[in-house]
Amino acid sequence: MLPDHHPHHVVVVAYQQISPFHLAVPCTVFGEDLARLGAPRYRLTVCAAEPGPLQTPAGFSLGIAHGLEALAEADTIVVPAWRDPAEPAPPALLEALRDAHARGVRLVGLCLGAVVLAQAGLLDGRRASTHWVFMDDVAALHPRVQLQRDVLYVEDGTLLTSAGTAAAIDCCLHLVRQDHGAEVASRVARRMVVAPHRQGGQAQYIEQPLPVTCGDDRLAAVLEWAAFHLAEPLGIDALADRARMSRRTFTRHFRAATGTTFNQWLLEQRLARAQRLLETSDSALDRVAQHAGFGSTVSLRSHFSRAFGVSPAAYRRTFHAVT
Repeated sequence: MLPDHHPHHVVVVAYQQISPFHLAVPCTVFGEDLARLGAPRYRLTVCAAEPGPLQTPAGFSLGIAHGLEALAEADTIVVPAWRDPAEPAPPALLEALRDAHARGVRLVGLCLGAVVLAQAGLLDGRRASTHWVFMDDVAALHPRVQLQRDVLYVEDGTLLTSAGTAAAIDCCLHLVRQDHGAEVASRVARRMVVAPHRQGGQAQYIEQPLPVTCGDDRLAAVLEWAAFHLAEPLGIDALADRARMSRRTFTRHFRAATGTTFNQWLLEQRLARAQRLLETSDSALDRVAQHAGFGSTVSLRSHFSRAFGVSPAAYRRTFHAVT
């Protein structure tokens, strides 16, 4: 969690032919007025890695007031994609990223932005992700990077990398979650009308999207119902019955719609509920375990510690120490 007195400075790197969407993702997430959500807002700066005005593939240009000197003042630096995995990034940018990493700055490569971190030599021997379409190209160009092919985003120390498009949103929301807690991240997500929390280990993409049929509506309704009844026993057979599907059909549609298994989805929902309860209430751990659906404090501690590397009690102390 970030202390309230420190305006965490996020600097986003722009460049020629940057995708407006990729630039908008971190700007939207970190540009949110968090004061309305009970958390200090970020200080957001966009800087240009190349001389401007910067052109975009959408046919309009961007006038960026700051250059790479802004990176010297950053607490977090986001590189939102890159033009091509084989194209060298500007040497001045790579040097600035190496300097920032040496200072302990959090570095984020979204989509092909991971390639820029790799070109700087920062991902050698580390776990990383990028867009699945370019995985083989990146692997050939940077064989020392431990590419994770079927994840949304990867965190390795102060280095974070993500797959493309929607996974970039997930990665940025993950950072908000780290900095300000699950409740604030969920509120930001709701304003963006996106899923509040997807663990980084979920699959990058859905090979066969679920057809738009009445079955979609039933599945969505059942998942919404399950999210509000996490304290109850939730078996896949009972939910399949509730969706009026066979277990096999429910399982297939669930995987197609979410990119993960039902048991993994349920665990992630319960972990997210436990986080919010630990952050926002003084309930005893046994009550947190009950309301989140873990049944016992032993189960809560086991799953929570495995997922987040910290016990529920320590997580609560860390959060309340800065609020």
